[in-house]
Parts: sequence; C-alpha cells; structure tokens
Amino acid sequence: MKESNMFKNTPSALSGRHPLAAFKKRKQVSSRSIQFLENTEEKIMKKSAIITLALSASLLSACSNTSASSSKTKQVLNWFSAGEISTMDPALNNDVYGGEQLDATMEGLVRLGNNSKILPGIAKSWKESKDGMTWTFNLRKNAKWSNGEALTAKDFVYAWRRQVNPKTASTQSNKYSGIKNADAIVASKKPVPSLGIKAVGKYKLVVTLERKIPYFQLLLAGSAFAPQNQKFIEKAGKKYGTAAKYTLSDGPFVMKGWTGSNLTWKLVKNKYYWDKKNVKLTKINFSVQKSQSTSYNLYQVGKLDMTTLSASQSKSLKNQKGWQIKKSNRTQYLMYNFKTDKNLRNVNLRRAIAAAINKESLAKTLNLADIAATSLTPSGITDPVTGKEFSKEVVTKRTKAIQSGTKAQAKAYYKKALKELGKKQIIIKLLGDDTDDAKKATEFIQSALESTLGMKVEVTNMPFKNRFAREEAGDFDVILDGWSGDYADPNTFLEMFQKTNVNNYGSWENAAYNKAMETSKTTTSSKKRWAELVKAERILLTQQGVTPLYYGNTATLINPKVKNITLKGAGLAYNFKGAYISK
Repeated sequence: MKESNMFKNTPSALSGRHPLAAFKKRKQVSSRSIQFLENTEEKIMKKSAIITLALSASLLSACSNTSASSSKTKQVLNWFSAGEISTMDPALNNDVYGGEQLDATMEGLVRLGNNSKILPGIAKSWKESKDGMTWTFNLRKNAKWSNGEALTAKDFVYAWRRQVNPKTASTQSNKYSGIKNADAIVASKKPVPSLGIKAVGKYKLVVTLERKIPYFQLLLAGSAFAPQNQKFIEKAGKKYGTAAKYTLSDGPFVMKGWTGSNLTWKLVKNKYYWDKKNVKLTKINFSVQKSQSTSYNLYQVGKLDMTTLSASQSKSLKNQKGWQIKKSNRTQYLMYNFKTDKNLRNVNLRRAIAAAINKESLAKTLNLADIAATSLTPSGITDPVTGKEFSKEVVTKRTKAIQSGTKAQAKAYYKKALKELGKKQIIIKLLGDDTDDAKKATEFIQSALESTLGMKVEVTNMPFKNRFAREEAGDFDVILDGWSGDYADPNTFLEMFQKTNVNNYGSWENAAYNKAMETSKTTTSSKKRWAELVKAERILLTQQGVTPLYYGNTATLINPKVKNITLKGAGLAYNFKGAYISK
C-alpha cells in the first residue's frame, strides 16, 4: 500500500512486522544540515504546544466527550490517522489511511493474525488441490452484511470480477495476476465472467489458478479480495466509498461520521458481524493528526490512546511505560518521473542523488526506529525454502557504492551527468506530504543535494490526499513516496515497477527487469523464482529506478490500558478485532 511521506504506517497507517537488521554507521551529513533540522523541529514543537489546547477541545468533542483514561463507555479507543482518507472503495483504495479503515470494516476469506498467521475469516475451512491450482472454500452460513443481508459466495464472485473489470479501473487488479484469466481480462482480451472463481451454491467458492502463487493465502487477507455487495454498490453508483453512508461492511466494525473530507470519524462495533462476541471495543474514535507534538500532547492529557514519536521525543521518553517500537514491512523512497523530466532519465544523475543522501543520518533524524535502506525490499522477508534474508542477498559492491556512496562518489556521478546532459546545474522539484516527518525528510534531502552537488531543489509539501492525486496524475518530477508490503514476499515491492503496473507512476521501464519479474511469476521452481527476484532488484538498485531511503519503523507510546492490539503481518494495519480497554 502507498505510504505517506511521513510513514505510512503511523497511528493509523498500515504496515506490518518483521525484525530489521542493523547497518554500519556512515559519515554524517554536514552539521549545517543537522542543525537546520533540529531548529525546524524545535519551531514545530513550539507552535504545536501553542495550539494544542484548541485542538484538544475540538478532538474531545469529536470523540464524544470520551477520554482514554476515564470514560463512561469503557470499551472506547481513541486513535489517530496521519493522513486523510482518499476512498473507501476496495477497488480504488491504494493508500494506508483508507486501507486501515477497510481492514477494520471488511473481511475476506481469511484474516491475518500476528506475524502473518493465516486465520479463518468468512471461510470457515478450505482445501488446496494436490497441484496447488485449485482452492475450495467453505463459507460461514451466519456471515452477514452490516445492513443485515446474508453474505454468500456470489458476493465474492461479484467483488473479484469487479476488481479485474477494465471498466472499474481498479488499483488492485495487479494482485489478481495468477488467477485464471485475470491478466487477460485486465488487458481486455477475455470476458470478465471467465475469471477463475465460481460459486457452488450459496456457501462454497472454487478458485482456479493459472500458476501456483506462493503467497496466495496472504493475498486473500487483504481488502482487495474482500466480498462486495452488488445491490448496494449499484444503488450508490459513483458515490460508493466516498463517504461513510456509502459503505457497507462485513467485518468487525462499521464506519460512521466520515463525510469524504472531514478529519474525524469513528468505527462502531458491527452488530451483524459473525464473530461479534469476540469484538470487545464498542467504538474507535479516529482523528487526523499530522504533528507528532500535537498528538503527543493529546496523548498526555488522555485524549489519544496512541502517539508516534519523533527522534527527540523518543530519546526522552524511551523509559516511559507504553513506549514500544512498531516494526514495519515498509520502505520510503524517491520516485522519479521519467516522462516529465528528461534530465531524470540520466542514470548518473539518479546515482548522484542516491549517493549524496546520507541515509543513516536521514533515518536517525526522523525516528530512532528507522533504518537506512540498502535495498527496496525491507529486511524481514526471507526465502521460505532456504531462510535467506532477501534484502541482504540483493546487495552487491556496485549497489552499495550507489546506495551508500560517499560525497566524493556523488560528485563524480553528478559531474558525469552534467557532461552527458550538457548542463551546468540541475534544478529538480521535490514533492512531499505536509506531515512533520515528510517536511523534515524533504528539507534534509534538499540540504544534502544542494550542499553536496550544488543542485537547486524546490520543495513543495501538501496534504497526502492532494499529493497522491498528483502522483496518480503523473504531475510531479521527484516525489518522496513509500510502500508498505501487502504480503510478506519481495513481489509486493518489485512488481510495482514493472512496465504495466498501475503503481509505476514514474513510468520507469527496463527490459531486463521486466523479463526477470515475468520469469519469477511463471517458473515452477522456488529456487529459480527467488533468484529472478534477486536479479530484478539488483537491476532496480543499479539503475536507481527509484532511490530507497529508509525502512520505516515507528517509535510509539500506547496507553498501557489498551490490551490485545496486534500487528497483522505482511504490511497490514493494527488488528483491532480482539482489542479491549482494561480497568
């Protein structure tokens, strides 16, 4: 899922799990850069402190006069999102903010528990054929929609066909690759009803694959594979997913109060959910909080049950009860637009940018938990056959020289680029979110590129919803972006940059890369598949199709009274289903 520049995974953002490896320290960027960032953070914190009382009052009202520490309604959780919701349509959502809400309100055939454990969802049982090409799911007969209507196999058939239908223009259709005829349908080469999914009566579903998909069950846990109610969607029309009243849930919670643009809403317990007896929370109050200082102040006065922490906050609060590190399957990176800026097509320019940014210093400036990236695929994803760490396998002397290069190397790449382009100086426009972390990151990058290379960098920060709209429209030169893995496999990161992938907004293209990725998807050998994925990422890193910056983990404070909130594996969000507030 698309990440905010802040960290897609913040308060309410998505992402997952997996321990991350440590990396060797490198030289720090200039003291000028560090001092600049420290001064900026100090100013932000001062401003936040001034407006906290006003924001607190507003939030208190939005949260129905409920506090985290004392409330008449004991099972009420006060949470926050780092960005605005763009859509609640499972076919169109492609970011963590809406994704987290969908994950709490929708349920597919299976659910994910801690560390990517597969748990029954709407399917109470399932069976895989000996050749791995056919899956049969037995559905629960007591599953219902939040309007009380029965949920049946036809709801999955409709949903999956809607996802691959070219008319839907789904952002999730690529995830269906490998299901019989999915790719051909997306390419308008076969009819939608030919998709490899069939309802056998009301409560049995048969799925046919074109090839074995190692991560198939992990895919099924995402909202992209959740059922959808045809009658409801057709009645809502284009308004479907644009506001709470135009959503319909089959999961633990139902959304209320979201108008499509407001910054507060709530999730309430779904009285029709098949497993409602195990849902303890009656309500989750959400509010958008982009400032870590503000969210921390709200946490301190009991109006939030969770806050993320900046590097300076984490240092001083590390020993406080409730402090913890949220480990994520997430990477932040720079994406280049190869269509709008011909200068960025020059590989040495991209290598110069990569080498000029001290990723160790950047990570430490933003968050004590963040780790400098040496690869696009974050650490924690291992070969299921050999147990090898993917992020370590892809690193070579050449990729390391680019990703972790010195200032001298950066200048050498830049000199080559200027000569090849016939330029004396390069000007780039850098786009990012308006969150605290995003502002710090874009300022850091601006300072590093200008001081090391002599480039001119123009920075624009804006709300995530607006920034992402520009990204989708291709209206950018360089963008601070990120991805939170949808499942625990390198493919969730690497397939984004194939030629035809819907998430390849920068339009990077490399024939050798595309070939390696296609081979990884068609080979029947697990060993060869892994080798082709390694090959593909090495190409990406050498060519700097994107520039990985850091693996995003988050230092947090969570109210000690909040119990049993778990991190779902594979890039998904917090699991609120079994959460409760203790006395």
